[in-house]
Amino acid sequence: MDITLPDIVANLSLTIDHKRVRRFNISRANVWDGAVRGFKRTTYSETCEMLVKFTDDIGVLEEGIDTGGPRREFLTLLMKHLKDRPIFDGPEGHRFLVYNANAVREDEYYLAGKRISVSVVHGGPGPHFLSKDLVHYLAGQPSFKAPVNLITDEEIGKALPDIENAASLDALHECMMRHSTMLQTAGCLRHVATVEEKREIVSDYLQWYIIDCNSSVIDRFREGLSTLEILTALHPHPTLLAPAPALTAFDLEILFKPDLSPSGSNRRLKESQTMGYWADYLLDCKGRPGCCVCARCFDVCYWAVFTSPIWLGTTATNRVPG
Repeated sequence: MDITLPDIVANLSLTIDHKRVRRFNISRANVWDGAVRGFKRTTYSETCEMLVKFTDDIGVLEEGIDTGGPRREFLTLLMKHLKDRPIFDGPEGHRFLVYNANAVREDEYYLAGKRISVSVVHGGPGPHFLSKDLVHYLAGQPSFKAPVNLITDEEIGKALPDIENAASLDALHECMMRHSTMLQTAGCLRHVATVEEKREIVSDYLQWYIIDCNSSVIDRFREGLSTLEILTALHPHPTLLAPAPALTAFDLEILFKPDLSPSGSNRRLKESQTMGYWADYLLDCKGRPGCCVCARCFDVCYWAVFTSPIWLGTTATNRVPG
């Protein structure tokens, strides 16, 4: 019997004690600060239910424990802030961990792993911005295939394509000598007998740059992921932290189910026309983010619904009045 991601998360969430509640006071203008205060509170426990109060909503108490809406919004915003922390580098959707001395002093790598675990188990999204190679490494499934364009360092980003594009053995030797210091630092400076070895040199350097030279902080991050048994579940199921699928017009179209008037009525005719306009609008927005006037709404749909493992494989029940 195949186990689904919702099944995995549901099993992990059995450790949550719904009778014990811990409150988070969060400002949408500074989500990270509120999260740090909440997680560092001495009474906090990841096995307690989360009650989120957004302080932006003056006089309104959002009961996150009842509906989960504020909690999921908070965890969604938290994951979005996390991907931009200085502990990560790399292009959008392919981020990897890098050493940062200040973050090490603050133990941010462990805390980042812990916050990811809390988000997934408490019904929020996972960190679907991580590179596949990092996720596979964390899951104990080394399968390194990182492309050169993951490197954001300008000098290294130019050196590796030079090696990769060497057309002859002499050109490869010359290129390796030109970048010998960089290659020697990574343990990749060696004798080559054929020009085809250039691919192995580039691959070895990328593995050193992304994984090996950051192994100490990756290990600390992994320790944080052991919270709520996420790391244990990740080993056989790396898709828990896999990159999120691209959001399509069809995904949004089926997300909402209209509550239509009786068939044959004048109002039903207008509703059908409106549904056609809505479908056309989604198609027009495809590949053109600038034309979307409700981008924030789409953004919330994307992160809170499509990237949360506990919602994967379920049918949307959002109903829109006709």
